[in-house]
Amino acid sequence: MVNVVGVRFKKAGKVYYFDPGDFNIELNTYVIVETARGIEFGQVVIPNRQIPEEQIVAPLKKVIRIATDDDKKHYEENEKREKEAFGICLQKIKDHNLAMKLIDVEYTFDNNKILFYFTADGRIDFRELVKDLASVFKTRIELRQIGVRDESKMMGGLGVCGRVLCCKSFLGEFQPVSIKMAKEQGLSLNPTKISGTCGRLMCCLKYEQEAYEDLLKRAPNVGALVETPEGQGVIMEVSLLKEKVKVKLDKGNETDLAVYDMSDIKIIKDTDREDDSDEDLETLKELED
Repeated sequence: MVNVVGVRFKKAGKVYYFDPGDFNIELNTYVIVETARGIEFGQVVIPNRQIPEEQIVAPLKKVIRIATDDDKKHYEENEKREKEAFGICLQKIKDHNLAMKLIDVEYTFDNNKILFYFTADGRIDFRELVKDLASVFKTRIELRQIGVRDESKMMGGLGVCGRVLCCKSFLGEFQPVSIKMAKEQGLSLNPTKISGTCGRLMCCLKYEQEAYEDLLKRAPNVGALVETPEGQGVIMEVSLLKEKVKVKLDKGNETDLAVYDMSDIKIIKDTDREDDSDEDLETLKELED
């Protein structure tokens, strides 16, 4: 077991583990740590905790110190510099006539580097832009091209549910989302209804997927032949979350529809699940990230 603290550098950002050393650090304490990018200012979101060694990425870097008032002041000054740098970079992009969209600017805590995040449809030759920015800021410049999901996370906004985007408010890391999830949850495969602000599949499709997978293991397919308390019938409709099925009963020359709990029926002969054509799936694949 290893003693660690979890540190976050941005709201809803990824949590990184650090070695607290002799420090007993409480929740929400600000700390100064060493990272691959240099010295950084972060917030402890997981206080001192023992975790298995296999859960950490070696080597584990140490917490340098608890942040002082001067450290916090310096961090706030960097935030002001970032806003100024954003405006300067926008003008430089316009001067160089580059087809790129500036998303965010970030100073490292020790001011050894400035990172500019941008999106673009293809590869951009920004070598002259980097030289121009370096001559203005007199420090190392790094430009990073990001995807549409990262763009939404940085910029924020409201989802179709009316709430702040999950990626902006609490999702530390993106989870893979697939068309299969939307199909298994019985959602419309209309791209406008299952895609988020970023244009990719909505992250919330992942939240209930495990529950749907468990229910699908026990649920019959539409068209399955089943035994009910009132005789044999064919499944016409399945309500997964309610765990109910609608069955067309065969009573001599008459047919009748009845609703049963899944636990009250016995599957005699199941059918294969209906699938979409390869052409339809290919059209929807572009929504997957």
